[in-house]
Amino acid sequence: MNAEELAFLSCAEQGRLIRERRLSPVELVQVYLDRIRRWDGKLRSYITVCEESALREARAAEAEIAKGRYRGPLHGLPYGVKDQIHVKGVPTTLGTRVLRPEEMMPDHDATVIERLREQGAILLGKHNLHEFGKGGTIDFPYGQPRNPWNLAHTPSSSSSGSGIAPAAGLCSFALGEDTGGSIRGPASCNGVVGMRPTYGRVSRYGGVMESYTSDTIGPLTRTVADCALVLEAIAGHDPRDPLSSARPVPRYVDHLRSDLRGMTLAVVREIAWARHVHPEVVDAMRRAIAVLRDLGAAVEEVSLPYVKFAVPLQLLTADADVATMFLRKYLRTRWDAFDRGTRTRLAAACLVPATVYNRAMRARVIVRRQVLDALRVYDGLLSPTTVTPPKRIEAMQEKVESVEDVATRLIERRISTYPFSLSNVPTISVPAGFSTDGLPLALQIAGRPFGEAVVLRIAHAYEQATPWHTRHPDLSRTAA
Repeated sequence: MNAEELAFLSCAEQGRLIRERRLSPVELVQVYLDRIRRWDGKLRSYITVCEESALREARAAEAEIAKGRYRGPLHGLPYGVKDQIHVKGVPTTLGTRVLRPEEMMPDHDATVIERLREQGAILLGKHNLHEFGKGGTIDFPYGQPRNPWNLAHTPSSSSSGSGIAPAAGLCSFALGEDTGGSIRGPASCNGVVGMRPTYGRVSRYGGVMESYTSDTIGPLTRTVADCALVLEAIAGHDPRDPLSSARPVPRYVDHLRSDLRGMTLAVVREIAWARHVHPEVVDAMRRAIAVLRDLGAAVEEVSLPYVKFAVPLQLLTADADVATMFLRKYLRTRWDAFDRGTRTRLAAACLVPATVYNRAMRARVIVRRQVLDALRVYDGLLSPTTVTPPKRIEAMQEKVESVEDVATRLIERRISTYPFSLSNVPTISVPAGFSTDGLPLALQIAGRPFGEAVVLRIAHAYEQATPWHTRHPDLSRTAA
């Protein structure tokens, strides 16, 4: 097996080879380090690469496994993490020029990092992101992230590097953070699997969590089974995060099936069939529905008319939450250091009156109730993850200069993901085909609170019945 083949193996397959001592963690880390050196100068998925510590940890993992101390399926697997999540001794840049060097150096690991260390996973580095993890960045301080399928096109929103890296074979898996779609958008645009867990399923301790009502940490992987493995490793109660759930964590992999007999799913009409949905996305949705029916699921349609309000409601509330964190310390004193897109967005959020914020928070409850009512009837809700194929980078920059810009640059890329973020339900994006330009398309599946096992089961059955997860970008063509 050559280096290219090793790089794109699933976590489950890499783990099996490591367990059987047919693949060395040192060899695997070196494969990824070589690929990062070769390709990431153009892709810009990493901000910091931890080469020395990764090789040191790989040698330690190899020695442990040789002595029979195998920790589990992630032992020896190299991963990357969005640079919004603390790793002791590694800068947390937050993708910004605002912070000074001494403000970037954490003295502790995030809980998710601790749990992956316990599993023997190896940190390769910190991934590029939109400034402060909030989306809308125009000028990236650490380089413009680019889509590995076509460098001129967007890799999507905030957790961009965490979507690029597993898609391009630059790590085994990644962790991202999702407020309104920042895991699912990059998963969709880069052609990988990305899951936003139920709010509270994964501890947020040690992450820079600016929107306390919505921020979640979750995995981006090349297969659904890998997503299940990583989620199981990082999920569970943490007393340092008072909002984390004490519910037991299932063995998610045990719930994966190849059929969907007995399940009833519903396509959200207002997202999937709206007039602004690109025809190629509509075609991909129709093909996905046919596959799901062939797998034994009953697929109906459901009308959720309030979901169209999710974007303004979430922007009014989540953006105001973020702005309150930065107003006194940074916005007033380091205004010019902010990216223009971030600065404009946060300044606008500072002007939201408390009465409007309060009314928006109450309206969020109404939207969430409609989503939850539908999930009492259906096992999962279906929609496209993004309503257009990945656009060119300049077309996605949030330069709002007209009413049309509001629709195409602010609302359009959020309209399919925000309803489920606002509802704080588990939601996954899984590859669902390619546009005529060779860019990834994706299916989104939302489930009941703490119903990650069901969501993963639906996604896995669909994935295994389709070829999309087996395709990878040809970097010798796109990034040469």
